[in-house]
Amino acid sequence: MIQPQLKTHHKIMIGSMSFIIIVTLIVNSIFVYMLFIKMNMNYEELNTKIQNAQTQNQERYSELALTLAQTEETLGKSIEQLKATTSADFSGIIERAVTGVVTIKTDVAQGTGFIITEDGYIVTNAHVLVGGKEIQAITSNQKVNNVDFIGYNGDLDIALLKMEGNFPNLELGDSNNLQVGEKIIAIGNPFGLQFSVSEGIVSGIHRTGLNELNIYVQHDAALNSGNSGGPLINKEGIVVGMNNFKVSGGENLGFALESNYIKSTANSIATYQLNKTIL
Repeated sequence: MIQPQLKTHHKIMIGSMSFIIIVTLIVNSIFVYMLFIKMNMNYEELNTKIQNAQTQNQERYSELALTLAQTEETLGKSIEQLKATTSADFSGIIERAVTGVVTIKTDVAQGTGFIITEDGYIVTNAHVLVGGKEIQAITSNQKVNNVDFIGYNGDLDIALLKMEGNFPNLELGDSNNLQVGEKIIAIGNPFGLQFSVSEGIVSGIHRTGLNELNIYVQHDAALNSGNSGGPLINKEGIVVGMNNFKVSGGENLGFALESNYIKSTANSIATYQLNKTIL
């Protein structure tokens, strides 16, 4: 049987259509490949954005958590200060402050001191140490610590001591900010009654002491033998003075060395004896 022969123009048409189909397939393949690449790039870009967003959110969450913690701490302090101001409830403040107070004992006398640095520097009245050969400091947890005598200033009746270790310390405030009528607390060891507290108000500032210097806070918190060298704190638990003496025969006429002079004198003693400042 004789097969029909394709004419030339038929061959050309078939060849052209085949070429067009092949080109179309190639173009479609290239388009699909480019589309795949673009989608992959978009996916990677989206994944990167998601990772960056997660990182940023984590950082924001951390910042928010820190802010909330700081706010909670500040709010707690504010509530305690508000209680101290409105209802005279110093209990929380005293509980913290007492950890920075020590009983000073020598072989002849007893008084009070307080820790002014975390590494164990203590200040007290120099007259508490007169005649003593050994000095010990008893902390609020009743631990007895041996103490080194660093130096003293006789005019201001202040001595600097040092015990080894790390301890809670009291912050020295700016006594120039004191106001008459402000509430204060005296912490000490009257007649050996350790860590006793008495409440009062500031009766006067820059009063003249026995040394004829106008550097004392007058207050009406009760002071007795053994209170010497103890801290006078305000409603925020910050030291504004060191109890030094009272007027005999007077009714609650106590005097405390202003905190600014405690700081400068402690640094002066440390500079002279140790060739460094401590505050």
